Amino acid sequence: MTQRPVLVVLFDGVQSLDVTGPVEVFAGAGRFAGRLGGRDGDGAYQIRTASLDGGPVRTHSGLCLLPDTALAAADRPHTLLVPGGEGTRNPDPRLIDWLRANAPHAERLVSVCTGALLLAEAGLLDGHRATTHWVACDHLARCYPEVEVDPDPIFVRDGRLSTSAGVTAGIDLALALVEEDLGRDAALTVARHLVVFLRRPGNQAQFSAQLAAQTARREPLRELQHWITEHPDADLSVEALAARARLSPRHFARAFQAETGTTPGRYVDRVRLEHARRLLEESTHGVQEVSRAAGYGTSEAMRRAFVKALGTAPADYRRRFHAPVPTTDR
Repeated sequence: MTQRPVLVVLFDGVQSLDVTGPVEVFAGAGRFAGRLGGRDGDGAYQIRTASLDGGPVRTHSGLCLLPDTALAAADRPHTLLVPGGEGTRNPDPRLIDWLRANAPHAERLVSVCTGALLLAEAGLLDGHRATTHWVACDHLARCYPEVEVDPDPIFVRDGRLSTSAGVTAGIDLALALVEEDLGRDAALTVARHLVVFLRRPGNQAQFSAQLAAQTARREPLRELQHWITEHPDADLSVEALAARARLSPRHFARAFQAETGTTPGRYVDRVRLEHARRLLEESTHGVQEVSRAAGYGTSEAMRRAFVKALGTAPADYRRRFHAPVPTTDR
């Protein structure tokens, strides 16, 4: 069986889950492939970690990671994985130089979370579509205008380059790479073991409507935000919401926008779209049933909302992104 060397770059301030999430996926897939080949072991992937000088690094959460080797001594990998974390804010120039010189030789270049900032600083994302943690998307677009930043999906594939959103999205991307390398059975086995979906579609939104908006400071409005999320099929007109908040419609609309950064109508639109997308991705409910559950009333109203926001109809969205929930191993 052909082994695919995976090299994970380590540095002080790295996000530990950006490292361990994908590593667990590749290691699990390797063990699965090894058992199929009649032997135990790493099977399909040889995973190595490396820091600039080969010494230990401390993650943002305080964990200490001991690399296998120094970057200068590492063999050329099939997959080069660059995680994110607080350490990407002021990276060591030597790390950027190493990436600039060596990353182009990897067959597959992968970043997790703000690891995309390191690739961008090295000029490796110029002319490519990429994503990162939603908090850093504006920074990536502003500081690196040659990069086509897409802030919505949990991961983006652009040829040999793959970038993912924050933290756990690295697991989704790693599962997609395993499925590409070893097939669906291998990726599904790993997903079951990790108790995650195989796989959240790459085009799935990386943050919820509540994260997209600010959380209101005043408790009545904050509680109303949660109530809207839990009741997308209710009457969510400004008048009805204002009555629930015990404010006049005019005062409510002004206060809601001032504290959340968006209008009540736009917030409701995001909540309903998010709820409908989740039902289409994860359930077997019909389109009409989904439209009622998400508060659209009719399938035509939901279709118009999907086409306007996503450029696709609900039925087409489901065909592309419906992913069954994995069951646990017996």
